Amino acid sequence: MTKRTIVSMPGDGIGQVVLPEAIRVLEAAGFEADYVHADIGWEFWCNEGNPLPQRTLDILAKHKIALFGAITSKPKAEADAELAPELKDKGLVYYSPIVGMRQHFDLNICIRPCQTFKGNPLNFIRRGKGNTIEEPMVDSVIFRQNTEGLYGGVEWTNPSDQVYEALKTHPKFKKFAWSPREELAVSTRIFTKKYTEKIVRAAFEYADKFGYKSVTVCEKPNVIRETSGMMLTLGKAIQKEYPHIQLWNTNIDAQMMWITKNPEDYGVIVAGNMFGDIVSDGFAGLIGGLGFACSANIGDEVAVFEPTHGSAPKYQNFSPSIVNPIAMVLSACMMLDHIGESDIAKKIRKAVAAVIEERKTSAYDMLKMRGSQEVLKQGAASTSQMADAIIAKL
Repeated sequence: MTKRTIVSMPGDGIGQVVLPEAIRVLEAAGFEADYVHADIGWEFWCNEGNPLPQRTLDILAKHKIALFGAITSKPKAEADAELAPELKDKGLVYYSPIVGMRQHFDLNICIRPCQTFKGNPLNFIRRGKGNTIEEPMVDSVIFRQNTEGLYGGVEWTNPSDQVYEALKTHPKFKKFAWSPREELAVSTRIFTKKYTEKIVRAAFEYADKFGYKSVTVCEKPNVIRETSGMMLTLGKAIQKEYPHIQLWNTNIDAQMMWITKNPEDYGVIVAGNMFGDIVSDGFAGLIGGLGFACSANIGDEVAVFEPTHGSAPKYQNFSPSIVNPIAMVLSACMMLDHIGESDIAKKIRKAVAAVIEERKTSAYDMLKMRGSQEVLKQGAASTSQMADAIIAKL
């Protein structure tokens, strides 16, 4: 059998640490592949003026499947300041490479599972009746529309005449007419029926396939009537095709309150880009934090799998590294599921679960320690030791 080729994009910060460890786990589990490195991240913005070089897009277009570590993003002024001198004042604008990658390849479906591991000391607990302690088992999967909404990139500061005149045609824009145009910043939230319907349908298909009893549209249709309203309307229409699955509707602000009241009640959740980002991080906090949060970005041809924890640059130069690689390992498992290697994925997840429950080897976050190099002397496992423990269970 011909080996698969997987694009490896470590990126910035701890991405350069956790991705190689995840590949080591994949290999130990019996997954054979060739890994092709691709450049992405802050270094390439600073030195080339492009954090997502064309050569990387070409590699992704050729091989289709990628594992991605993390990237560093900074505000506009800081990004401009760190450009190489010869690149400054050339009109270059920093744009998040992961957002750019999602839009370039139309990776419109983002899936973020948030599932409790038995024995994880970071699991959410609450008080029950009679002052008892309850530890609800969370099993929620967030479907986040990945390419539209507030992350669509249609924004202006000091909008042009054409844009400004268009904005003035809306009656509610009158309340902003007092502001000088050069002091005005505008971000759009655009939903299209095609891609809103696609993400809602994907959520129902997933719920149907894996036996979830509900799909929750988590938006704000009582205030953001057009865009959130579109998603809810499509949810009601698609639910008729799945009468055995309930459709729930929650507002994002109320959802973040209920998230610690009854998280075990929620199955599949679907939302636009920003609200999906928020609610998935909220649920991740209930299962141990971003060290356990995996995700998939899926399009019709290309798919990219990544942890959601970011680059955490303050830990980048720790030697040995102390960061928890489990989110990256679980993201690799999502990749295995996507390419039809679910048996290997199940084996790895079982090994991860065994390490967590046994609690003989724990990263510093699992021991509730403040991140520093000293945690290794206090019993925390290094990044590679965590991978070693998972491999041992295999």
